[in-house]
Amino acid sequence: MSEISAAIVKTLRDRTNAGMMDCKKALTEAAGDLDAAETLLRKKGIASAGKKASRAANEGIIASYIHMAGRVGVLIEVNCETDFVAKNDNFRDFVKDLTLHIAAASPVCVSREQVPAALLERERDIARNSDKVKGKPAAILDKIVEGTIEKYYATACLLEQPFIKNDKQTVKDFVASKIAELGENIVVRRFVRYQVGESVD
Repeated sequence: MSEISAAIVKTLRDRTNAGMMDCKKALTEAAGDLDAAETLLRKKGIASAGKKASRAANEGIIASYIHMAGRVGVLIEVNCETDFVAKNDNFRDFVKDLTLHIAAASPVCVSREQVPAALLERERDIARNSDKVKGKPAAILDKIVEGTIEKYYATACLLEQPFIKNDKQTVKDFVASKIAELGENIVVRRFVRYQVGESVD
């Protein structure tokens, strides 16, 4: 069978709201058959994860993690729908995994919508004025700049980073798999990461 295309993976993702890696895996298993892959995702409960995303998540926990003998610290709030899930060991282990990831990967914010405009403008300015793009036509330059911003999102935004325990999936996909597993909407609301000696803006 030929390689699963990004377009068919996106189609399945749009139909099911499942994570990209889950969609690709299901399509591979179904030999590229879209309907069969959707059925596989539904059987695993993954397809329903996206539908839960609109439900209110007002419970949850605030968790902390201290790393490197007190040199790095993380504080995070993760919300779910019920107190029952908030007290569940599986949910708490999931939140702990997120704090470990944040300590190791140093994201700037949760999602691309939260990236400060000043940071984005700085990244665009660096991309526009780099030696690699000097003399390029304006249309090509704009594409290069936007490609650079997409790469920046993948390093700066928690949900778009490759998950440290499984770099084949993003943190967003990891959250989606946990939503499917626990049967409740889960929202990473906010976090802060401290490191000894870092500058304070």
